[in-house]
Amino acid sequence: MQAPPRPDALAWLLLSALLIGIDQWTKLLALKHLAPGERIPVIDGFWNWTLHFNPGASFGMLADAGGAQIWLFGGLAVAISVALSLWLRVTPRGDWRTALPLALVISGALGNLIDRVRIGKVVDFVDWYIGEHHWPAFNVADSAIVVGAILLVLFSFRADSGAAKGG
Repeated sequence: MQAPPRPDALAWLLLSALLIGIDQWTKLLALKHLAPGERIPVIDGFWNWTLHFNPGASFGMLADAGGAQIWLFGGLAVAISVALSLWLRVTPRGDWRTALPLALVISGALGNLIDRVRIGKVVDFVDWYIGEHHWPAFNVADSAIVVGAILLVLFSFRADSGAAKGG
């Protein structure tokens, strides 16, 4: 492994910590103010607050795995967070196109890990829908993972196209 640049991008983990705090705070609000399955409209025809619990992964995958999924997804969250933190360590602090997406994914992985460890399932409360079609409920951590992954892909194309022009 190459020597990390100085200063490295580990400071971006402060953003991860902030987002984990926001994620956990919003989940506590949902647990306090919503009954499971209750729908509180935010924007009629598009958005509700609703409390759901997901013992599985995205879209409920492996929800009926009898508890083994807690260890599987917990280990995966830890492994991904460690790997992305090591990536931040070799990323220059000013390289926000790399650091921002990594910090987002780390925050989402650890935010949902806290739920799995604390209550054995992930707390979801955002319900988007059109007509009768409802997307799976999600939370701040899920949003951070999705936005981070999309930004990683988008920024990688931009870096590739710039390298091709310069090289």
